[in-house]
Amino acid sequence: MLSLDLSFYNWELFTNYIMKGLLFSVQLTVIATSGGILFGTFLALMRLSGKPILVMPATFYVNTMRSIPLVMVILWFFLLIPMLIGRPIGADLSATITFIAFEGAFFSEIVRAGIQSVPKGQAYAAEALGMTYGQNMRFIVLPQAFRNMIPVFMTQTIILFQDTSLVYAIGAYDLLKGFEIAGKNYGRPIETYILAALTYFLICFSLSKIVRKVQAKVAIIR
Repeated sequence: MLSLDLSFYNWELFTNYIMKGLLFSVQLTVIATSGGILFGTFLALMRLSGKPILVMPATFYVNTMRSIPLVMVILWFFLLIPMLIGRPIGADLSATITFIAFEGAFFSEIVRAGIQSVPKGQAYAAEALGMTYGQNMRFIVLPQAFRNMIPVFMTQTIILFQDTSLVYAIGAYDLLKGFEIAGKNYGRPIETYILAALTYFLICFSLSKIVRKVQAKVAIIR
């Protein structure tokens, strides 16, 4: 009969094994979100430019990335980039590059939808005032679009945090890896995986509650 014992979980275990992985997962989430939004905005503007030379490659990139499992992209970047540059780059850096490149495709669709949600009359009014396309986007369209997109950005960030567990495939020391190593050292692999699931649940559930509050405030402003 299977018996579970969680009494081994203590502060020492957390600081020695879990903390390092948690910090890496949070760091990867923050960097990938920031980089993904910047890259995604660039891709969205390319797709909305109306110029085939910009629309076609951006559309191909977004559709390709959104059609491939993330774990495959992680393995491709980890194995191919060192071959292309002739030297290893490490699991941590490879994971960071991969997540920015992958999440950029998803943030691109969020940004594109956000831009299209802004009433076209405001853009026409800005053009009538003599604003260029760049000024129109910078001062009129994007500020409103980003305000509307904040809840969606946060939701995608929660999903991104969950996906950081996939870097386990290339040996990066993330939150899940920390629990795995703790389980091996304490001889309690089943219990540590249960604790890992609970940890992910508590973090993501708490963040989702914050998203709901932010969404309600944004709805009031709109």
